[in-house]
Amino acid sequence: MSAEHQTIRVVAAVIEQDGKYLITQRRERAALPLLWEFPGGKVEQGESDSDALQREILHRLGVQIGVGELISFVTHPYDHYAVELYLYSCSIESGEPEVRAVNDFRWVTSDEFESYDFTPADESSMSKLLGLAPNPE
Repeated sequence: MSAEHQTIRVVAAVIEQDGKYLITQRRERAALPLLWEFPGGKVEQGESDSDALQREILHRLGVQIGVGELISFVTHPYDHYAVELYLYSCSIESGEPEVRAVNDFRWVTSDEFESYDFTPADESSMSKLLGLAPNPE
């Protein structure tokens, strides 16, 4: 077995509506159980970031999304692997979010982020997100 850590490419959606962001809570049996994160998941081999995001959000929340621009990228090392987290601006195209392959979800303002325990990788990307100026439109 190699001493090198495996690197996992993960994509996540920043979905904002009416000044609130959609966050999801990981399932009890997941790695990093019950922590909060921006919804998304692993990119499978041969899959684009956009396709992975659309697949994961449909699977986890039952909604179709449109994928916009890349907001931020962070690498976060864990004990046995590293996560490369790519955060994309996304919008819900159809459907209403529902609990499917997540423990829970919430719509929260950026001021409320500190009330939730986020995964370390999401925590790292949070500071980049909070540094973004709100879109005046």
